[in-house]
Amino acid sequence: MDEVIQVTQWLSSITLRKKAKLFFFTTHADAPSPMVGSNDVDTHEETQLPLATTAALHNFKNIDEFLKKKVNTFSCYNVIENEITKTDYEYLRFYSACKYLDVVPPFLDLEKISAIQNKFEMTDEERDYRLLLDSADLVLEKVCDSLKPAGVSQMWTALRKDRNLIRGVKTIDIIGFFVDPNPTGIKECLFFFIVRFLQKADKINRVNTNRLERLIAQCDESSSCEEGKTIDFIIDSLRFYPTELYPFGFCLIMCVIEGRDGAMQEIEKTMEISRHLGMITHTEKNPTKETIELVKKELMKPKYQFYSSFTCWFMSHGDSNSMVLADGETIEREWFLTSFPDISTSQLKPKVFFMVSCRGANKFSLKGDEFEGQSATCDYYDIGSALIRNRMLDITDSMRDISYVQPMMDTLVAYSTILGHLSGRANTHGSIYVDRACVLMSENISRGRSLTEILEHLSQDLHEILQETMDEDRIVYKQACHYDSFFRKTLKLPYTRHPKEDVHSAPQ
Repeated sequence: MDEVIQVTQWLSSITLRKKAKLFFFTTHADAPSPMVGSNDVDTHEETQLPLATTAALHNFKNIDEFLKKKVNTFSCYNVIENEITKTDYEYLRFYSACKYLDVVPPFLDLEKISAIQNKFEMTDEERDYRLLLDSADLVLEKVCDSLKPAGVSQMWTALRKDRNLIRGVKTIDIIGFFVDPNPTGIKECLFFFIVRFLQKADKINRVNTNRLERLIAQCDESSSCEEGKTIDFIIDSLRFYPTELYPFGFCLIMCVIEGRDGAMQEIEKTMEISRHLGMITHTEKNPTKETIELVKKELMKPKYQFYSSFTCWFMSHGDSNSMVLADGETIEREWFLTSFPDISTSQLKPKVFFMVSCRGANKFSLKGDEFEGQSATCDYYDIGSALIRNRMLDITDSMRDISYVQPMMDTLVAYSTILGHLSGRANTHGSIYVDRACVLMSENISRGRSLTEILEHLSQDLHEILQETMDEDRIVYKQACHYDSFFRKTLKLPYTRHPKEDVHSAPQ
C-alpha cells in the first residue's frame, strides 16, 4: 500500500483528543541539549502555532500536517551508529507517546527503535516504552482531563489579563480573547497551548508550577471541574514530584561488605524494596573511589535523563565527616553528597540519599537495671485572613526566576544516625536502620504516603528500639535518625509496579 495512503488512514483512525495529546507528548518542552543535529533556533512556532490555530479555527489540519511530517521524517531517517541525534530523541518520544495512547502506526519501523535504544546503551529493562514518557507531561495530561472546557476557558481568560506576559506574542492573538473549547479536542489544544506557552516563557517547568496553579485557582469550581474533582485536588496533583508510570526511578546501591557483618542482607533488602517500588536497580559491592568516579561518569550518559528520580543507598563504616571504602580509603561525606546532585541528567528531579554509617562513637546510653539484657542487636500555605495578607510582601512575577537552580535543590539526604553517634547493626541482619526503612516502605506502598512521612515514622520506630554495643561493656543505647531536605515538591511512594506487567490503560 502507498505510504501516503497508510499515513492518511492512520491519522483518520485517531480521535481528536488523542491527536492533541500525541502532539503535546511529541513536542516535549525539555528537549535535551546539546546534541548532534540541534541548534539554538526557537521552536516556538513548531510547538505552539499548530495548537493555537487548532484552538482558534476548530480545525486539526496543522496538527495533522505536523504528525505527517514526523512520520515522513522517521521513515527516511537512517540511524547513525554511536552519535545520538535530536531525531533519535524525537523518534523515541514519538514511539512511546503512540504506544501510551494506543495509536502506534502499523508501518512504524520498530527495528529503528531498537537501533536507537542500542545507541543509548539501554538494558532490556530500560526498553520499556514507559521509561521514555515524560512524567511531568503525564501529570499535566491528568490535570487537563480533570478540567471541563469551561475551566480551561477560565484559565485562558485569566492568562489573557496578564498583559506583561502576553505582550507581543503572536500566537496569543491568533487564538483571541474568547474561544469556544467545547468541540471535541479543542479543550486539550487550548490547555496544552497554555502549558507550552508558560514553559517557553520560563514561567513553569517540571518542578516550578506555581504560575499554572494560580491560573487554575482562579477557576470557578462548580463549572470548571469534572465530576469527582475539585480545584484543590487538581492543584494538589501539581505539588508532587512527577513520577508517573514505570519505572519510579533509578536506584544505585553501594555497600561495603568487608568487615561489616550482615552487609549482604542489607543489599538484598534494599534491592527488594527498590524493585518493589518499581525502580531499575544497580548494585556496587565494595566500592572504591575509582568505582564512585566510574558510576558518576555512567550517570552522565543521555539515557539517564529519561528517569524521573534518583535514589542512592550508601552503606559502610564511617565517622563524623567521612565514610570508609572497601580498600580502607575514606571519602568525605559532604563531597559525595554534593557531587551527585550536580549531574545534569538528574536536574529538576528528586534525588534521595540514604547514608548508612556511623557518624561518631557517641551513644545515647540508657541507665538502670530494667534495661540490662534488652536489645534488638542481639540478632503554599493558604493565607485565610485578608489582614495578614495585606501585611505580607507583594512578590510580583518580575521578582521571580526559575531558570537558575542551586545544585542541591530537589535533594533529600537521610542519615541513619545523628552527627557524632553510632549507627547500630544486628549480628546477622546488618543495619537496623536499613531493615526498618525497607519494612516501612514496603508496608506503605499503595497507601498514598510521601517519602518524608515514611522517614518521620522511621524516626519514631527506630528510636523505640533498644540496641546494645558489641564490645565487652554491652552498653544499651538508642539510635536517632534524621534527614535534610531540599525538596520543592512532595515525593509520593508509587503503587506496586512490576516491569513485566503492562499497567497501561489507553487514555481516551
